[in-house]
Amino acid sequence: MDKVKEKCSFCGRSKKETAILIAGLDAFICDMCVTQAHTIVIDELAERSGGSFKADINLLKPLEIKNHLDEYVIGQNDAKRVLSVAVYNHYKRLTQKSLKKDDDTEIEKSNIILIGETGTGKTLLAKTISKILNVPFCIADATVLTEAGYVGEDVESILARLLQAADYNVDAAQRGIVFIDEVDKIARKSDNPSITRDVSGEGVQQGLLKLLEGAVVNVPPQGGRKHPEQKMVAIDTRNILFICGGAFDGIDKKIARRMQSQTIGYSSSTEREAIDKENMLQYVNSQDLKSFGLIPELIGRLPVVSHLNPLDAESLKRILTEPKNALIKQYQKLFAIDHVALHFGEGVLDFIVSKAIEYKLGARGLRSICEGILTDVMFELPSQEEVREFTVTLEFARERFNKLKLSHLRAA
Repeated sequence: MDKVKEKCSFCGRSKKETAILIAGLDAFICDMCVTQAHTIVIDELAERSGGSFKADINLLKPLEIKNHLDEYVIGQNDAKRVLSVAVYNHYKRLTQKSLKKDDDTEIEKSNIILIGETGTGKTLLAKTISKILNVPFCIADATVLTEAGYVGEDVESILARLLQAADYNVDAAQRGIVFIDEVDKIARKSDNPSITRDVSGEGVQQGLLKLLEGAVVNVPPQGGRKHPEQKMVAIDTRNILFICGGAFDGIDKKIARRMQSQTIGYSSSTEREAIDKENMLQYVNSQDLKSFGLIPELIGRLPVVSHLNPLDAESLKRILTEPKNALIKQYQKLFAIDHVALHFGEGVLDFIVSKAIEYKLGARGLRSICEGILTDVMFELPSQEEVREFTVTLEFARERFNKLKLSHLRAA
């Protein structure tokens, strides 16, 4: 074709005016027209399918959601039930908006806060639910958030990550799930309200209020401070489900203090006997979160409060072997790629679990211990083609673990 005639057959832009000009048999189309055509096709298909929400989201009943969670997460039945109901009600609320409005009753969303020790499965629960429902999901770390004007990330950066997870599809992002981790790290350091800016405490909590409650927020898709010239994207957060998680280290003492003050009286002895002192988190409520340092306005926007139980030896051993993505299955698959059958001798799994409990690392620590035991084997075996089977004995595991420098991980 004549290069002079190389211009978009749809909008008429020349090759110099476009970033990409795609050639067909007898025509051209530019990148801007491709983007516009893609949007038209998506909207048309969504309209034909009766709304993009019903077409995209795999909405399951609470019992079905919990059954799926059971395949990946061991234990934590209370948290699973609470999460399943809250997620089901949230997305059922969105389907209600697509139906005819016969009455003026508007269902408000129920954001969730999960409280539990490190390695008990808070992030895994949120991740697994997003996969089940087929919705955009992102994890944000509250520790890097600061008030506007300080070095760090603004709260709007959370929505920028969600937008990226949704491939910059605003409609999909507006019904996604955001997991805000380490939310306990932005707790107010003192019980007195701050009259000045607080870099990592109350100010960040106040910045999160508008996101959690629901508002139209202008989001810089590539991060605001590095690209100040970019065009903002408006995102409505009313239909985004926020799940906050944190270890809340020390909140058990506040719970115990509150429980003790409640049991003063004639029935104090019997009520004290009923309290499980080994797991005080099961009694957590909004009052404890307030005394820990969360402002009342933020607590009010997190109406669903659930806890995760500490993992005992039996649960940790099940985590090693039972889930679909169990650690032992992962290592056996890694060895199988090199045509080596991996086996674990009697007592090895119990040894790994005992060390994870000793160092108080939770389920997350199981991988660290397994890696330490198997690193030398994974280094040497690929070069030994004659070896087709390997068994990890208790003596071997104990010897390799003793060589690890894990003493700094020991809890004080």
